[in-house]
Order: sequence, then C-alpha cells, then structure tokens
Amino acid sequence: MLIWGADQFVAGAAGLARTLKVSTLIIGLVIVGFGTSAPEMLVAGVAGWEGNTGLAIGNALGSNITNIALVLGVTALITPLAIQSKLLRREFPVLFIIMGVTVVLFMDGELSRLDGFILLGGMLAFVGWMIHLGKQSQGTEHDPMEDEFEEELPEELPVKKAVMWLIIGLVTLLIGARLVVWGAVAIAQSFGVSDLIIGLTVVAIGTSLPELATTIASAKKGEHDIAIGNIIGSNMFNLLGVLGIPAVIHPAIFENAVLTRDIPIMIALTVALYLMARTRDGSPGKIGRIAGAGLALAYIAYLILLYAMTT
Repeated sequence: MLIWGADQFVAGAAGLARTLKVSTLIIGLVIVGFGTSAPEMLVAGVAGWEGNTGLAIGNALGSNITNIALVLGVTALITPLAIQSKLLRREFPVLFIIMGVTVVLFMDGELSRLDGFILLGGMLAFVGWMIHLGKQSQGTEHDPMEDEFEEELPEELPVKKAVMWLIIGLVTLLIGARLVVWGAVAIAQSFGVSDLIIGLTVVAIGTSLPELATTIASAKKGEHDIAIGNIIGSNMFNLLGVLGIPAVIHPAIFENAVLTRDIPIMIALTVALYLMARTRDGSPGKIGRIAGAGLALAYIAYLILLYAMTT
C-alpha cells in the first residue's frame, strides 16, 4: 500500500504540475524527490503520533543507510552507474551540511520539538533551493538530467483527475503507514527488541522499496543521474522531514547507539558515495560493479552488527 500509494501520489502531483506548465526539472527534483520519501514521512508521523519516536528515528537513519548501501549497491551490480549532472555535484555539499546540522541537534541525546522545527524549516529552505536550481538551469547550460526527467515523468492530467489521484495516493499512504507502524511495534515486542532496531531494519527496507524500484528502473534505461539524484534527494528529505515531523509531534530521548553507531555509519557511506561520484578532471564519476558489491556487503555487515549488538 505504501509503494502503490506513493506511485499514485507522484503521478497525480507530477501530472498536475505538467498541466500547470511547471518546468520538468523542478517536477523531477521536488515532486518526485518528495514523493519517494512520502512513505518514510507518513510512517514517521504516525509513529510520532503514537509515541514511537524511536521507530521514526530508526526509519530515517535506516532508510538513508539502506538507500546508499543496499539500493545503490544492488543497482550498480545490475548496471554500473555514471554520474554527470552538475546538479548532483551541487547537492552533495548540501547533503553534508544537513548531516552536520543533524549531528549537532542530536548531540544532547534528545530529539526535541525545537529540533523538529529547525529540521522542518530546513526542509522548506531545501525545497526552495531546489526550485531556484530548476529555474536557474533554464537560462544556463542544459542539464542532462532534464532530458532524463522528460522521458520518465507522466503526461499532463486534467486537474480533476490529477487531484483525484493525489487524494487516493495520500489516503492509501496514510492507511499503509498506520499498518506498518502497527506491524513494526508488534514485531519489536515479539522479539523483545527496541522500536529503533525495527525502524533501522524492517521498516527502513520496506519504506525504501520505492527508491529501489525507481533507481533500478532508471539505471536500466540509462538514466543514471536520476538514479543517483533520487537517492541523494531522498536522503535529504529523510533527515529533514522524517526526523522533523515526529520531533514536533512527540519529542523524545533516543538510544545512545544512534550517535555511536547509526549516524557514523550513515556519514561513512555518504562519504564513500561522494568519493565514487567525484572526479578531478571533470569526467563523469562512476559506481561500477565492484563498488556496488562493496556497498551491498557493507549493508550486510551493518545488519550483522545490529544483530550482534542486539543479542
């Protein structure tokens, strides 16, 4: 339900935006990026509403780890990825800034309501920045990502039909999120583990399936910039929105392992992805099958670490 609802939400929003003549790049960067993170956001909101903030934190950090290590790792094993877009090179520094702010906010061991408002404010600023990038690119050198989005985005939809699919997608997402939280909490109680662990594993993998499907499909069609951009954008939305929403709804103290284990691993994987994408001579960066295997093995190692620490 989460995956299907996210697809319909994106289709409705993108179709409406096309009808309203919004630029292809802005639709791709903002609407598609937001839509693929919608499952995480709604699960986090429901978890926060029910007082399971640990589940929401695990979902956000676990999804970022899963996106890089599992999603990109599996995708690169299927199809090596070349990274060319200038927009992607601009987004990496912003992702590092967002991670830095998150670490600072987490240093006191609490996800407070003030932290939540700061993160949600950052999400609004991030969306505004992406819209600015999209508009700026229209009057400058053509970005290859725009052609990739043009091929992938749905056609224009009549306003009533687009709004209908938006509402259907959102309602389905809400129901799916409610069921995921119910199931996750029940699993955690059955196995005697914390909500954080279930959020980092079961829920993170489940809510990252839209990213996996989108990334593999884009890579197989040769749309590598969309594949990488989808992951970077989703990780930004996860840190800002998926952490910000439950913090505002239900502030909570979290386990120390978040600071000593999960955040350092997320940062290390992001640095590894940046080094893979970066080249000094201006040629496209590349994530080959060996790098993909390394990322996938890193994810397996992370799951083993979680298991060892939990048992």
